[in-house]
Amino acid sequence: MAQRRGVSRNLAERSLEPQSIAEIIASGDPFSVLGPHETAPGTWEVRAIIPDADHVTVLDRDGETILSSMERRLSEGLFVGTIKADQRPDYRLQVERQGHTEVSHDPYSFGTFLSHNDLIDLRNPGSDAVYTKLGAHHLDLGGIQGFLFTVWAPNARRVSVVGEFNSWDGRRHPMRRRHEGGVWELFIPDVASGQGYKFEIVGLHGNLLALKADPIAFTAENPPATASILKGAPSFKWKDDEWMKSRAATNQRKAPMSIYECHLGSWARVPEEGNRYLTYRELAVRLIPYVKDLGFTHIELLPITEYPFDGSWGYQPISLFAPTSRFGTPEDFAAFVEAAHAAGIGIILDWVPAHFPNDPHGLSYFDGTHLYEHADPRLGFHQDWGTYIYNYERQEVSTFLVANARFWLERYHLDGLRVDAVASMLYLDYSRKPGEWIPNRYGGNENLGAIDFLRRMNEVAYASAPGAVTIAEESTAWPGVSQPTYTGGLGFGFKWNMGWMHDTLRYISKDPVFRCHHHHDLTFGLLYAFSENFILPLSHDEVVHGKGSLIRKMPGDQWQRFANLRAYFGFMWGHPGKKLLFMGGEFAQEQEWNHDHSLDWHHLSDLYHKGVQTLIRDLNHAYRTIPALHERDCEWQGFEWIVSDDRDNSVIAWLRRGDKEDSIAIVVSNFTPVAREGYRIGVPVSGFYREAVNTDASIYGGGNVGNLGGILAEKRESHGLPCSLCLTIPPLATLILVLEKT
Repeated sequence: MAQRRGVSRNLAERSLEPQSIAEIIASGDPFSVLGPHETAPGTWEVRAIIPDADHVTVLDRDGETILSSMERRLSEGLFVGTIKADQRPDYRLQVERQGHTEVSHDPYSFGTFLSHNDLIDLRNPGSDAVYTKLGAHHLDLGGIQGFLFTVWAPNARRVSVVGEFNSWDGRRHPMRRRHEGGVWELFIPDVASGQGYKFEIVGLHGNLLALKADPIAFTAENPPATASILKGAPSFKWKDDEWMKSRAATNQRKAPMSIYECHLGSWARVPEEGNRYLTYRELAVRLIPYVKDLGFTHIELLPITEYPFDGSWGYQPISLFAPTSRFGTPEDFAAFVEAAHAAGIGIILDWVPAHFPNDPHGLSYFDGTHLYEHADPRLGFHQDWGTYIYNYERQEVSTFLVANARFWLERYHLDGLRVDAVASMLYLDYSRKPGEWIPNRYGGNENLGAIDFLRRMNEVAYASAPGAVTIAEESTAWPGVSQPTYTGGLGFGFKWNMGWMHDTLRYISKDPVFRCHHHHDLTFGLLYAFSENFILPLSHDEVVHGKGSLIRKMPGDQWQRFANLRAYFGFMWGHPGKKLLFMGGEFAQEQEWNHDHSLDWHHLSDLYHKGVQTLIRDLNHAYRTIPALHERDCEWQGFEWIVSDDRDNSVIAWLRRGDKEDSIAIVVSNFTPVAREGYRIGVPVSGFYREAVNTDASIYGGGNVGNLGGILAEKRESHGLPCSLCLTIPPLATLILVLEKT
């Protein structure tokens, strides 16, 4: 905690003779001029910049007048007064302006706040100093309430705090430069939470920049407004201890993980109130019970870190430490997370450390230099998205991002981070032609700074949040994405299996008559299915920009389209790998996703759409309750082919095993509209195989073709296995059969 300033002896024998206020605030150390200064033994000169003041009086701590009128030394608003005192005076300033009077403490009567060690920790990726020291933090200094403002801007000539409390006037509150850290700080007493603020920065070359939002703001104005809002660092009284303890004891690789990907702004709206968004608290009441009822284990939120443009869906964030105010306050978001945990649902955040937008109030050209982004556009600019790329090799930038990951996991109890666009971070030549990129120091195309950052981020995330997961959206064959860093991997817990998604969607979109020629699209993914800890994603990216919804990708008439989709979902839930489904897919939304509109909930009055939703509920139930379907999602020992080569009939079958010897499930899919009667497949042991899921059941909108709930295995060898089942495989359907324990 800072103390009141001591005597400034370097000015003791002279009075102030500035030419202008600009001269004072441009020095980088306004404290050398402003505040109390002893100009002679027992004589103190108090100096303050208050441009709009009509009259300024100096009061003591009890409100008694010390000096009835300070002299306006400069017409711009520099006031100076002389006080006789044996020791440094403890005073207040009473300011009269336009008939109003207010009393406040002088910001320039306080000393420094950040210690040398604090400044060092701002470069330490394992530290939380970025969000506990930088930004705007409420302080109580022996009854003096206010906010300490700190910002990293090493190349700025001048930084001022501007806001509602000083009429956005950069002359009022210039900050002190801490040279050893490139950080500027100022404690402003008597300002209250909830007020808007920004930083006014004069850049390296003397140019006044657009007002900058606080990079560490904990909340911000509702877009399109862009100010940061005074709000202390989030610290909530959580009631989810039981959830957090259970999560820490869970092996996520072996646990069922079925993720409902959700864009909060378009899941559902309130049409009778101007089509407004649901709030975080309303979503807690509506979204969370819905997801719980359908049996999903997690909700993955498209980015909710504050972003200016709705059309970016959150993937171009400005304030990485602030949950968007579109849906409420930080407390409201914490209540949403807590409600999810109470319902047994984990919350995963889409997190965007790959790039940031060029909005003038954001991080771009922050202090008049390319501070957060690389200066060379071949390294620092995304051509595809028109955004800037973080300079991962700058220690302060890497630490800023690592601290942000830790912040969401620790302060908001989030259960995971899905890292967006990892491939664009790993490769220097990502989406670039020859000559548009710069090789690394070894001549390669790997972004060494990004690799180091991702490894450190994962190490810190797993150390600070036991049981939480990190997930990479990575679309290439980069080795070891989900392997530990000590083995040379990137350290993620899971990786999206983009190849599986593209292959299988291509297959299922074809007319069944042609599927025999593309059978490898179903089987190819198993060649590498256990090289990483995979999540099978059917994400938002597959249902936008003219790609059509999932149901619109399906060929045939109405019955065939829905049967195809149900068979595909059964295939997916029976396939090795964790599951992810974007909202609307669970009831076969007809229109492709539009971020400006609610999902088409009226579809649920239709039998076919309602049937798909019922199937998803049953698939999730089967996935969570049948160990063979999830315990070895990431282990080759849990999978065995039964039928992989029947391309003529477009039939595929495999065996799933759990950790226990008798934990067995069989998955069979028929991707033609012809029922397969008497289709024999091998199984490892005899016994009764219960039909846990039949996607052709009438309750889902199917024709109810099947095996009357189950079938007894015969001791007849088939497909290299000692026993076999003689099945009826419905048309365009998937069966999941489970060995019943005797």
